Amino acid sequence: MSKSKLQFKKMKLLRFGRDFEPDEKVILRDYLAIERTRLANERTLLSYIRSSLYLLLGGIGFFQLKGFPNFKYLALLSLAFSVIFFVIGVYRFTLLKKSLKHLYYMSEEKDNQKD
Repeated sequence: MSKSKLQFKKMKLLRFGRDFEPDEKVILRDYLAIERTRLANERTLLSYIRSSLYLLLGGIGFFQLKGFPNFKYLALLSLAFSVIFFVIGVYRFTLLKKSLKHLYYMSEEKDNQKD
């Protein structure tokens, strides 16, 4: 593998955010709609992560309460929901990201077929 290909793959891995570059055939309104959806998707992922961290902190806090042994089950439940929230958030993020990429490339192929 050549050095330029390796460098390109490394830069692609480090890049967060935009996966596609618009071309002249995509009108501005559609490009902006894709960008808004992408940003909303990232915001939703961060919201899932935030909720997961709150549940994690709550579970750890419940474990620290020594005088209430029944809170141990609530702590375990909180930790389990924390993991579930995180997994669901990452899954939904990747699903919508793939869908956006597919939708964008499908519209690009339709434009090429019209020409």
